[in-house]
Amino acid sequence: MAGRVIVLLLLIAVLAGGGIVWFDYLNVIDAKTVLAPLYRFIGREGRSQDAVTPEEFLNLDAERLAIRLEALDLRNMEMDTRQRDLDSRYGTIEQMAQELEERQKALDDRENSLRAQTSDAENRDRNVEQNARYLNGMPPERAVGIIAAMDDQDAIDVLRKTEEIAQAEGTTSIVSYWFSLMESKRAAELQRKMAGRPSTL
Repeated sequence: MAGRVIVLLLLIAVLAGGGIVWFDYLNVIDAKTVLAPLYRFIGREGRSQDAVTPEEFLNLDAERLAIRLEALDLRNMEMDTRQRDLDSRYGTIEQMAQELEERQKALDDRENSLRAQTSDAENRDRNVEQNARYLNGMPPERAVGIIAAMDDQDAIDVLRKTEEIAQAEGTTSIVSYWFSLMESKRAAELQRKMAGRPSTL
């Protein structure tokens, strides 16, 4: 019985020693100092490593901190790149918005100008129509004197409006009678301009 115990103890010691050697070879544990006499006993050079001070031992917390700091640095670089990209895009968008605002302002100014011109034209057309009706209700001799004193374009506008009113109301236009009462030279000039340029002078 005692022999079996001794054999089992020796077997355990051999297995333990083999395990230590194997784990040391795999760098799972560091048993170089303990195994050095055994290596020398069997005539082999023991594995060795440079001596290190306690401060040089691997510090897992320091390694983790270094990895985290490196990750933070990479993230900060990425954020800086994104920020520069956003700043560039914001500048481009701001420039485009300013251009659009200027275009919109130009369009608004143009629209206001067109509205003003249209309003002026409508007011002028109403004034011309009103003058034509006033002149049409006057004695022909007095109306001819007023028309002859007008500028050419104003006179032509009144004469045309008078014809339009007569045509719309289905009456005979008095324009030809006004021409007959007007000085021949003035009448010929107005007729020539009305025939040569139907819309404007």
